[in-house]
Formats: sequence, C-alpha cells, structure tokens
Amino acid sequence: QVQLVESGGGSVQAGQSLRLSCAAPGYTNSRYCIGWFRQAPGKEREGVATIYTGSSRTYYVDSVKGRFTISQDVAKNTLYLQMNSLKPEDTGMYYCAARKTGYYSDYQCPARSLDYPIWGQGTQVTVSS
Repeated sequence: QVQLVESGGGSVQAGQSLRLSCAAPGYTNSRYCIGWFRQAPGKEREGVATIYTGSSRTYYVDSVKGRFTISQDVAKNTLYLQMNSLKPEDTGMYYCAARKTGYYSDYQCPARSLDYPIWGQGTQVTVSS
C-alpha cells in the first residue's frame, strides 16, 4: 500500500503562507482519496481538504475555503496543501492520509478521519499573531 511522508511545516506569522508536501510513491498506480487533516491540542482531528486523484475533485472545510489549495503533481508522486493568509487558529499538527478507491470518472472523497486507513507521521504548523 502507499506510504505517506509529510514535510513543509514550520512557524510563521499570521498572514504568511506555507506549502505542505505529502510524498506518496506509487500512488498513481491506483486511485485514492488523499486528505489533509489537522489536530490542535485538546481538539479532535479535522478534515481540512481532500482530493480524488482520478479527477482532482476537491473538498475544503469552510474555515479554509479561499485560503488553502490542495493539489497533486503526478510526475513527482506528491500532493500539496498550499496555505495562504494563515491565521493563529490554523495552528496544529497536519497529517496527510489516504484511502484507496475504485476507478471513477469523478468521486467526492469523505472528510472524516476514520474513513482513511493510511496516515503519515504529521508535520507541525504554528501560526503566531
């Protein structure tokens, strides 16, 4: 099964940007839902954005719409989460997760963490005001 390795986290000021990467060697051999999730201390893990690798159909949680963009680079076997206009409430550990799917012309990926069996180790994002 695909293995996921996140990178790109860090500490930034509010209003700045970060780009998270999720290396997923071999993911293009099948079809997956890839999700970015985040978890702040004392809070539940939250689905931030998802992408179906077959059609690149995306989903965003309301709090990041217009600021975050999930994308994939098939040639590099890597998925990204571009985060702009960061806010202190975006602080947390960010995880990349995968769920193998069938081959569909289009598919809306779920945004619940329990729907994803494959997880990376996470990368920390800290946004200060």
